[in-house]
Amino acid sequence: MLDVATSLLRLMPAEAAHRATIALTKASGPLLPSPEADDPSLKVSALGLSFPNPVGLAAGFDKDAEVPDAMAKLGFGFVECGTVTPRPQTGNPQPRLFRLTEDAAVINRMGFNNGGMAAAEKNLSARRGRGIVGINIGANKDREDCIRDYVQAFNRLSPLADYVTVNVSSPNTPGLRGLQNKDELSPLLGSLTAARKTAVPLLLKIAPDLDEAALDDIAAVVRDSGINGVIVSNTTIARPALQSAAANETGGLSGAPLFQPSTEILRKMRQRLGNSVVLIGVGGISSGADAYEKIRAGATLVQLYTALVYQGPGLIARIKRELAARLKRDGFATIAQAVGKDA
Repeated sequence: MLDVATSLLRLMPAEAAHRATIALTKASGPLLPSPEADDPSLKVSALGLSFPNPVGLAAGFDKDAEVPDAMAKLGFGFVECGTVTPRPQTGNPQPRLFRLTEDAAVINRMGFNNGGMAAAEKNLSARRGRGIVGINIGANKDREDCIRDYVQAFNRLSPLADYVTVNVSSPNTPGLRGLQNKDELSPLLGSLTAARKTAVPLLLKIAPDLDEAALDDIAAVVRDSGINGVIVSNTTIARPALQSAAANETGGLSGAPLFQPSTEILRKMRQRLGNSVVLIGVGGISSGADAYEKIRAGATLVQLYTALVYQGPGLIARIKRELAARLKRDGFATIAQAVGKDA
């Protein structure tokens, strides 16, 4: 039924379909049954947490933490909400979300549209489920002090999250990607680690559009900062050969064309960081084979979003089945045994 709804939603403009999906999920969430138990080989211990499976929902779908429990019922091992900024903001002018159907991709220039940390706090406080939920935080476009924005959002939301992701890699907020530079990233992460009053895991989300020197610098800052993980990667501003009419729209490209470049950046970060931190692989995953390749490249966990637009929520169970089959084929009893084997 949900996959049929996905087909109908694709007849709507992209952003209207997204809003309708959130509303439908919110309405149906309490009626959804709990997911079937996952194959034992898919269990993952990471970040001090026990994940039933390594397949997570990437940030961007549930910006205001309205439906994390419902998404967990669909079979995700964890759900990341956001990006949340301290103050509400409307984001960039519409249209700002484009399906590239021929390329199994999406371009967005949303601009951190969200209800602000107060709205996310209200929604997270009302949760009844027990699934693992992360919160992705960012800075407002009209910020006066960037570090203060991140620290405010962290202080407000970290008590309600299982982990917090620092988003410095969206291409749709002016100046944000500059925070990946060593001289800006180091004080930002230092301020956030200093603000931690509990052992909540802190992760950094980076862009796929980074050269070797930038990767070296980020790896050094990550090691020195004491954060717990890196999410590789956000959307790309690169434009590979694309078929769709919307290919030249500005914004971040996600989906199938991002798979190989994001996986290569993941592999390079694994080479630089080893197993000193947890890596989460994101970008273009649409099958168990894709998830497995990310894991073998160095990811302990993976996330997806764009493929759901085209394949619907039934994709989650398919990925888990295919992933378990590949582990068995290669003689791995657990995900942990496969992590980084191709790095």
